[in-house]
Amino acid sequence: MTVTLLLAIYCCCDGADDPTLGFTEVPLNPSNMVILKPYDVPVDQRYSFINGTHRMWVYADDKPEAPGSNTQPRTEIRIVGLDYSSGVWQFEGHGFVPNGTSGATVAQIHGAAHGNTTLLLRIYAPGEMRYYSSLHVADGMYDRWFRLNMIHDVDGGKVTVFLDGEQKFQYHDQGPGDLFFKCGVYGAPANISYYMESRWRDIKIYRK
Repeated sequence: MTVTLLLAIYCCCDGADDPTLGFTEVPLNPSNMVILKPYDVPVDQRYSFINGTHRMWVYADDKPEAPGSNTQPRTEIRIVGLDYSSGVWQFEGHGFVPNGTSGATVAQIHGAAHGNTTLLLRIYAPGEMRYYSSLHVADGMYDRWFRLNMIHDVDGGKVTVFLDGEQKFQYHDQGPGDLFFKCGVYGAPANISYYMESRWRDIKIYRK
């Protein structure tokens, strides 16, 4: 199948590159990180921050973020105060997904002209990362720390995913909108594990 038919580009590079070259880091402090979690439980029952690591977990039968919402359970960090609608923006973070977590979005770009999101990166057993529930991004994601870089070229209409400095995926975006980054765990609409968890550290935001 050709790249044109897929509208996606998969790349396995011979050596790692630094995807942040040419970008400027944007100041990020705790006030830029809001924790989203099931509305009926305290934050400390679904989130911890110890020794620089954000740990987020959720159960398949948890409540949604807000009463009356029909969304799936989640515990996520939502980057606030750095929403964007043009230019080139980048999320960087070091993530860890324990074995057994499946059907969980662990990082995303929220907002789009068409639909609610531009990019969802989900983990499925046996440790596969996918674009939403379909296109393959990477294998071997369980029980190891990985460096994730998500780059959104709004004006160019594309998103690019790097893992450990290697470009793994590129795809068209869903059009401009009120855009922002999130990471954590958010259950997919179907085929999710009962327990879902991810951990994040060294979160940074860049722009051109």
